[in-house]
Formats: sequence, structure tokens, C-alpha cells
Amino acid sequence: MDEKTPSVLLTTPSWLLTQTAMHAQRIVAEAFAAENSRGYHFRLLATLTEFGPSSQAALGRHTGIDRSDIVATVNELVAAGYVERSPDPADGRRNIITLTTAGKRRHRHLGELVETVQDEIFAPLSAGERATLAGLLAKVLAHHS
Repeated sequence: MDEKTPSVLLTTPSWLLTQTAMHAQRIVAEAFAAENSRGYHFRLLATLTEFGPSSQAALGRHTGIDRSDIVATVNELVAAGYVERSPDPADGRRNIITLTTAGKRRHRHLGELVETVQDEIFAPLSAGERATLAGLLAKVLAHHS
């Protein structure tokens, strides 16, 4: 950090979190871009891996991705062969998104990439410190969700 940063900011968790998040977002985005991918791709693939076939609306709820961005991201993943879109037999107005075998492989690959990126972002922390930080951040996020 710059030696001209006011000391009060260096002890303000929200400021530190914001600054750290900007660096983390850049590092993650660069890593995904190098793999011709985006964070949204990983989020959708991870959701389908964990929860199984889902409607686009359910994917949006699980991932926090805006509805219009879900459509565009699903289109990209369909074009790449990572997911399939089919009409919901229970409601023809809705599509069900299903992970393909290639999508499962892609999810594993991007998951490994995410782990590597976490090592880069949190290099100064021990494994225990990382676990503590993740737990604390999850607690704050749950409070505001």
C-alpha cells in the first residue's frame, strides 16, 4: 500500500475489504480470461454440478447473477458444449439447463484454476488464517443476505 494512505483506512475493515476485493477481482478475471472463460461460467457450472439440472431462474437465484446475464452466459455455455438447454416438461415456457460431460470436465478444470488463484491472492496467509478469513467473511455475508 501507498505510504500516504491515511492510517484510519488501514484499520477500517470495510475499506480493506474493498481494496482487497478489487485486487482479487482483477486476478480472478485475468486467470479466467487466459482460459477463454469468465467468472459467470464457473458460477453456473458449479451450481449445476452441485444442484443438478435447473431452470434459468433457479440458476440466477443460486448464483446472484442477473436474469439477462444468465441468458447470455447460458448461451455461451451452450455454444461451447458445456450445457444443454431443453424445454421443461412441466412448463413449456421455461428452459431446463443441464450440464454435459464436457461441462463437468470444464468445471473441474476451472475449479483447479480457482484454487490456484486463491493461492496467489492469499499467499501471505497460512491455511488456518485463510479458513478463519473465509469463515468470518461468510458470517458477515450471511448477516447481510
